[in-house]
Amino acid sequence: MSLVHAAYSAESAEAFRDIPIIDLKDLDSPRPEARKALGSAVKDACMNVGFLYVKNHGIPEETIQKAYSASKEFFSLPLDKKMELDMRKSSAFKGYNALLTSNLDPINRGDLHEGFEFGWEEIQARDNDEKRANDGVMAGANVWPSDIPDFREALLSYYHAAVNLGRKMFPLFALALDLPENFFDDKTKNAAAIMRVLHYPPQTGAVDDRVIGIGAHTDFECFTILWQEPGIQALQVLNKRNEWIDAPPIPGTLVINLGDQFARWTNDVFKSTVHRAINRSGVRRYSIPLFFGTDYDVKLEPIPSCVSPERPAKYEVVTAGEYVKERLKATYGH
Repeated sequence: MSLVHAAYSAESAEAFRDIPIIDLKDLDSPRPEARKALGSAVKDACMNVGFLYVKNHGIPEETIQKAYSASKEFFSLPLDKKMELDMRKSSAFKGYNALLTSNLDPINRGDLHEGFEFGWEEIQARDNDEKRANDGVMAGANVWPSDIPDFREALLSYYHAAVNLGRKMFPLFALALDLPENFFDDKTKNAAAIMRVLHYPPQTGAVDDRVIGIGAHTDFECFTILWQEPGIQALQVLNKRNEWIDAPPIPGTLVINLGDQFARWTNDVFKSTVHRAINRSGVRRYSIPLFFGTDYDVKLEPIPSCVSPERPAKYEVVTAGEYVKERLKATYGH
């Protein structure tokens, strides 16, 4: 079955009620048939849900916990110290955003979380990193707090581990699209990946549906790798019947969801699924998403096998950097 016909079949299928869990134990398998089977499982999730959990992902728990601890320490700083890193000072949206200063759903009044955002940087900093040479409209240095000595290293260690996982996922997505495993290699040379650490205060008192942790939205890049704090339900995913399906943290897993770059690249064969986060747990919640995109100078042109006379190209061709920057400007209002 062609990808276009498979997409029509997925679009006519029943709405999903669960998010699949995929075991990545064969991610580095030398056996092509094992990798192909894994790609087939990923294909089903990408076309029918747009979300999946992954286990045996290879990121050490110690690396995750150090990033988690550093995040909590940063968000406990006084507001005036955090505001020294206000991302509105950065043309590339790097640094801190305070409560209600982002708004991913235009009908809402603001997102009830605070965050810290950064991009690629070697742990041993380099003055002229060739991976940043083609950032174009997204060019701009990271900023770091001076009050927490281990913050930068803890977050960058997790960032690089997640980027490494993301690089290994691209061959699976290629297999899922019936493409050679190396199809995305020349389009993902420079790790155009943005990481955020997020703190959601508990929502108590009267319920205002226009103020939630993060409003309903799709992500901007190819896919997101998300760590969620254990034991706290907040993430919800919208199915085609407009039902919100809970995506709770599952021990030993990460969540991967597709974003708009893949939707545009695949002409909506891969689904960029609407989701939101609402923290009604009564306690603080933390999460760490890594948004992994194609290199910023790559044009998001539809893959030929995802287009047909019956399914013409749906999107204007833009570069990845242009698309991400416009979405960030709309989110943060600058």
